[in-house]
Amino acid sequence: MAQDLRSQELQHPMDVAEYLFRRLHQVGVESVHGVPGDYNLVALDYIPKAGLKWVGNCNELNAGYAADGYARVKGISALVTTFGVGELSAVNAIAGAYSEYVPIVHIVGYPSTLSQKNGALLHHTLGNGDFTVFARMSKEISCAVSMLNHQHEAAMLIDNAIRECILKSRPVYISLPSDMVQKKIDGDRLNTPLDLDYPPNEQEAEDYVVNVVLKYLHAAKNPVIVVDGCAIRHRALKETHDFVKKSGIPTFVAPMGKGAVDETLPNYGGVYAGDGSNAGVKDRVESADLVLSIGAIQSDFNTAGFTVRMSQMNTIDFHSYHVKVRYSEYPRVRMNGVLAKVTSKLGNLSIEAGPTPTNNIPHDEATSLEPTITHAWLWPRLGQWLQPNDIIITETGTSNFGIWETRFPAGVNAISQVLWGSIGYATGSCQGAALAAREKGIKRTILFTGDGSFQLTAQEVSTMLRNGLAPIIFVLCNNGYTIERLIHGMQDAYNDVQQWNYKELPAVFGAKDGTVLTYRVESKQALEQLFQNEEFSSGDTTKMRFVELVMPWDDAPAALKGVASAAAKTNSKVD
Repeated sequence: MAQDLRSQELQHPMDVAEYLFRRLHQVGVESVHGVPGDYNLVALDYIPKAGLKWVGNCNELNAGYAADGYARVKGISALVTTFGVGELSAVNAIAGAYSEYVPIVHIVGYPSTLSQKNGALLHHTLGNGDFTVFARMSKEISCAVSMLNHQHEAAMLIDNAIRECILKSRPVYISLPSDMVQKKIDGDRLNTPLDLDYPPNEQEAEDYVVNVVLKYLHAAKNPVIVVDGCAIRHRALKETHDFVKKSGIPTFVAPMGKGAVDETLPNYGGVYAGDGSNAGVKDRVESADLVLSIGAIQSDFNTAGFTVRMSQMNTIDFHSYHVKVRYSEYPRVRMNGVLAKVTSKLGNLSIEAGPTPTNNIPHDEATSLEPTITHAWLWPRLGQWLQPNDIIITETGTSNFGIWETRFPAGVNAISQVLWGSIGYATGSCQGAALAAREKGIKRTILFTGDGSFQLTAQEVSTMLRNGLAPIIFVLCNNGYTIERLIHGMQDAYNDVQQWNYKELPAVFGAKDGTVLTYRVESKQALEQLFQNEEFSSGDTTKMRFVELVMPWDDAPAALKGVASAAAKTNSKVD
């Protein structure tokens, strides 16, 4: 009765589910990924009412990967699953998003609050009356958990979760019990946009750090900049770009930072990953007397088996919530403000001109008459085919490491999962990224995935077709899990996969005649002809292009061979 009276007192009452989806629309979400289940069905009715579109994925894991890819293009995404069976199927994808700082709002349809209170023996439960167990699991991979069990606090919890998701760039978890979906709350709150600005740095601390950075910068003779993934994830790209461009300092990216820097700039030098770098890059970075490291993530694959050699004595680390100058750490000083001020006060630097390495096709590969498509030839060649503002997704494995040798045109958004490294991620991510690209007016979304990885999430081609998406898909047909072969079991059966007729799958998934162009490419010449084919290379958003790209089973990028060897040694170490 009290709740009904409270609802009557609201001037503009709005159902909880509608409020939630309208808030998501306000922050840039236009499409919602997920899978229907009886505990979320009524909530799904509100998606079109809020101006959103329902995607509808083949399973929750794929939906989570897709939400990840969508968020990397749009800045935030939403995923809806059902209690227990649905949400647990998505946990791997959400954990990957947490690991790699990707903002996903995960909405879970829950049994009613009455059923929870009574400990009812319901389907999708563990049969023990505990309705909090799955939320407790998700707490470890979410930066906020909002349980919408009470009408009076629902709007506040929704707003807080979305704000935390964006500011911390990590997933959040929102439970939506079936009897809370239609409860009335104050719709007027939507008239006040969420405050999504980062809290400003304390002025005195920021100015001090800026002066310290400038002192070391002006004293340096051959500094370098190394940009990594957290510059992307924590919205510091503008400040980074301005600093790189104005300073003219030789600039490199770590693998997770690929795409963070305009690679057409004259001071861009390539990918630095320790021993996984080409010789010119490695020498330039490791001989620097000052390294300006922006958003570093020092994981094993991102550092080619922990082989980076940058002395902390010569390093300034810029991070999301602190700056570290040599061994002195300045907490709560965000890199955005510091980089902006350093750029504005930069002045003239006395930098010794150093070599700016480039990624070129090795001479023997460029002139070779050998028709076989090799990794050493493919990835540098790919850079000449890419176009400005392309979105390119590479799967964990050969593609992830091969893309290090691809020089991007301006504006390319590179998506990969270097840290979490869940095989199958890229195909699901491609669906979300292609959808987000369409919403942003970006024409080409390109996927490179291995045949082994593709078999884990191939159903998302069906979701792409269902939603009228037209990415360019390359499936590298090399007979199995190449990255695993290189780590252990080069010719063992557990690294083999059943060979599919991959390019027939769009038809199997119901593609209409004329909506998909399929190809099988087995030689350099054939791939060159494909790259030069206008119909294939255009940004036609009405036709999916699907390519079987045949490569030797035992070939791999040089960087991957080194990382795999390091991983094998790490795995075999004993205490």
